[in-house]
Amino acid sequence: MRIVCVGGGPAGLYFAILAKLRDPRHEVAVMERNPAGATHGWGVVFWDALLDDLYRNDRVSADEMRKASVLYEGQEVRLRDAPTAYLGGYGFSVSRRSMLEVLTARAQDLGVDVQFEREVTDLSELGDVDLLVASDGVNSPIRERYADDFGTDVAVGRNKYIWLGTTKVFDAFTFAFEETSAGWIWFHAYPSASGNSTCIVECTPQTWSALGLDTLGGVEGVARLEQIFARHLDGHALLNRAHGMGEAHWLSFREIINRTWYRGNIVLMGDAAHTTHFTIGSGTKLAMRDAIALGDLLPADAADLPPRLRYFDESGRATLRATQDAAHKSMTWFENLDGKIDDDPVQFAYALWKRRGNYPRWRYQLHLATQIGTLRRVRREVSSARRSLRARKRGELGRVPAGWARR
Repeated sequence: MRIVCVGGGPAGLYFAILAKLRDPRHEVAVMERNPAGATHGWGVVFWDALLDDLYRNDRVSADEMRKASVLYEGQEVRLRDAPTAYLGGYGFSVSRRSMLEVLTARAQDLGVDVQFEREVTDLSELGDVDLLVASDGVNSPIRERYADDFGTDVAVGRNKYIWLGTTKVFDAFTFAFEETSAGWIWFHAYPSASGNSTCIVECTPQTWSALGLDTLGGVEGVARLEQIFARHLDGHALLNRAHGMGEAHWLSFREIINRTWYRGNIVLMGDAAHTTHFTIGSGTKLAMRDAIALGDLLPADAADLPPRLRYFDESGRATLRATQDAAHKSMTWFENLDGKIDDDPVQFAYALWKRRGNYPRWRYQLHLATQIGTLRRVRREVSSARRSLRARKRGELGRVPAGWARR
């Protein structure tokens, strides 16, 4: 089959890899409008469940992605200058640039034609294509062209946010909340690569405009944020220009839902098909799982494609509903933050943790125990042991044989 992926993000690149692994006879191309190495944003987060999937499907790229990743342990919740409150858990983060470099190199090694600075404005220029994958992001031109057929619904979130980097390296996933004369403003930060971290700043539109962030230029706006978050940045700078891209801009989150993910031989994937609010950090995971799901269904012959696309669509949307619901709850929780601020940082941290739903009473007791340094270290040691066991089970600690090309 001849397959074209429009958009060289994690969904398009990983699907291209899997398509070639499943049948090297497939002619696969990825067309990306940006130059090689250019990417929006800084780091992305993921967890063991995604690593398990990646190692099952392609150990070569999984091993390289893990090598490029950093581990963060625990979460910290900082409320003004109050004592830090703690949450458990751990995760991995990788710079978006490193992730795309790994996936691009792997795709090219397998024979995928990866074309940079190739913007597709007319689908007819692609010629005869058996499968067209629209992995071209939240503002997907392909989806917008056939919005009525896909049944696209776009809801715009209330809060404003900006995706920045910082030279401050955070060891834990950190939430920092500051109260200004204009209202509350906060950031979500996590390590994204050696020497820097990702820092997503968020606030209500009222606070945003009252602080002048709607009119300040990039340099002045960043300077204002550095001043607001000075106690958390420890003198480090905020960065508003990602690799090969222009300045970051304030955005409103766009919640994308489609009635169907396919139209004829065109299939939506990743953010083109669905978005989940950044406060649950699932975008990369869902994009790559889309790629895996469609890769598992990919036939050898285009004649067998229609029922498989239908199954991908129906099963994918059904599986996603719970995640989208959790993401929507998280988004609205932050949009109504002013009424949830508790002067007790421990209580506030627990409210933050359970923003997606209620949990058994023992979870609260575990939360209280986590505030005690000795018990927090014990919890971390237990978590580390479980993490190591899981890594061994998926073969993460083993060596990948030279020339390994298949699952």
